[in-house]
Amino acid sequence: MTGGPETARDELALSLDHISLSVADLRRATNFYTPLLAPLGLKLIAEVSAEQSGSVAYAGFGLGRKGTLWLAASGKQTPQAHVCFRARCREDVRAFHSAGLAAGGSDNGPPGIREIYHEAYYAAFVLDPEGHNIEAVCFEP
Repeated sequence: MTGGPETARDELALSLDHISLSVADLRRATNFYTPLLAPLGLKLIAEVSAEQSGSVAYAGFGLGRKGTLWLAASGKQTPQAHVCFRARCREDVRAFHSAGLAAGGSDNGPPGIREIYHEAYYAAFVLDPEGHNIEAVCFEP
């Protein structure tokens, strides 16, 4: 932000509306992300065909009718991305991690405190089937 001091409102504002990840196998990715994101309250809200989009097929995950994470069937992404979702509580972080492993993901950091970032930074990391590092975090003391 330029042009002046930050306000409390600026600190709370989220500047990202949504993000897209490129995947080689959209069906496999959709089947992975559906249970992974459920503990965080996110669900599959839209599937768009290549004909509808004019380019590639998409699957969107979010709350209500608003997509936050979009998977695009445009091929394996290199380098892989890191995406972090805010969880409501530590239990949701643990459920996210368990669901990711059960859905075929790989452990990239079990649930726990990451003091290097913050004394209440409680997170877990799962690699999706294409190597994207997906994280859930909460800041409960």
